[in-house]
Amino acid sequence: MNVAGFPAAHNLPWRALLLCLVLVLSGCASLRSAPGSAGQKLDPWEPWNRKVFAFNESVDENLLKPVATVYSNIVPAPIRQSVDNFVNNVADAWTTVNLVLQWRLKASVEQGMRFAVNSTLGFGGLIDIATEVGLERKTEDLGKTFGRWGTGTGAYIVWPLLGPSSVRDTLAMPFDWQMSPAFLFRDGSSKLAIYSLQTINARSNFLRASEMLEGIALDKYTFYRDAFLQRRGNIGTDDEFEVLVPETKPESNPQAGP
Repeated sequence: MNVAGFPAAHNLPWRALLLCLVLVLSGCASLRSAPGSAGQKLDPWEPWNRKVFAFNESVDENLLKPVATVYSNIVPAPIRQSVDNFVNNVADAWTTVNLVLQWRLKASVEQGMRFAVNSTLGFGGLIDIATEVGLERKTEDLGKTFGRWGTGTGAYIVWPLLGPSSVRDTLAMPFDWQMSPAFLFRDGSSKLAIYSLQTINARSNFLRASEMLEGIALDKYTFYRDAFLQRRGNIGTDDEFEVLVPETKPESNPQAGP
């Protein structure tokens, strides 16, 4: 069967995408029907969390999403990308600190170099030059650092306006806030303006993804909860055995012949 007049060979990506969608929906359905799943065990306050989630969804639908839509239609994509780059550059500095606290020294040096390159050559982080030269971005915060130190995720919490969190991430939240772009300014109105711009810009980047999610018949609360817990519960170990000293060449054996 052809789609929009394309040959059958061109339908393969569409069929693969449809198959992946079916598998995702099947997985979500099985997850929702599984009593005592990992997400449910970490959600002892689910009735209250669902009420807060519904409130946040209402605020998003009636306020944040319309504003983000207008913002996306008016502000050119390069400017929106520059805002993302600036926010990410500030986050890179905090990531560097947390990588040091996690004793992942090699990764902290790389992220520090990334922050330095973008802050200087990238005009304060508006241009992401570091990624172009191979310095990939990592994202770490104090909640992940607590996890690296052995602190469990704790119960799942949905905060009004702030969205999903956990006991561990809630304890780290005030410190993470202090390292956000909004708190670089002392004036209260400037903080509010920067935070509003950051929030609207981030929501505008999620417009298409949220529309696709809304078109899928699943429990959005469960989907967001399990996705959050999976992402925040896994602490990476890619730099657990990193070495900062250069590799040494094997010593030559004096008894060996030429």
